[in-house]
Amino acid sequence: MRISAVGFAARSRNEVKALSRAVTAISHDHPEGLKGAESVAMAIFLARQSKTKQQIRGYIEQNYYKIGFTLDEIRGTYEFNETCQNTVPQAFEAFFEAKDFEDAIRNAVSVGGDSDTLAAITGSIAEAYFGIPFDLRKKAENYLENDTFRPVHTWLKRFEKMFP
Repeated sequence: MRISAVGFAARSRNEVKALSRAVTAISHDHPEGLKGAESVAMAIFLARQSKTKQQIRGYIEQNYYKIGFTLDEIRGTYEFNETCQNTVPQAFEAFFEAKDFEDAIRNAVSVGGDSDTLAAITGSIAEAYFGIPFDLRKKAENYLENDTFRPVHTWLKRFEKMFP
């Protein structure tokens, strides 16, 4: 869930892979952890490249995870699971079924389980694809103190052309 910056900063698919590994290996140096992080960063990168949801899904399913379920099929039975292979696909599906940014977050939370992690992953992809509505962004900024928001502001200024 901390990988989203890679999807925004990388300039190529190869750079997504290299940066993802460098960032993730520090805390999740396991093949599944590396795969999960790379897949999320790649989805963000593809969304920034104006790929459709179908194109992003196709790439993810061909290279990372087969997503053979809908949210309705897993809602009610999904439980907390700290593994990438049992969290990241659910976050992808929450994004794929969404009609906008807020819907993506609501989808992720509705699944249950580790919903803050699911929403963080889903939200990072949804931001790259839909953008965050201005009103929602401003409201969230009001909850941050200046010292907390300063790095966010620096990031946004540096990558502002990448944010819808």
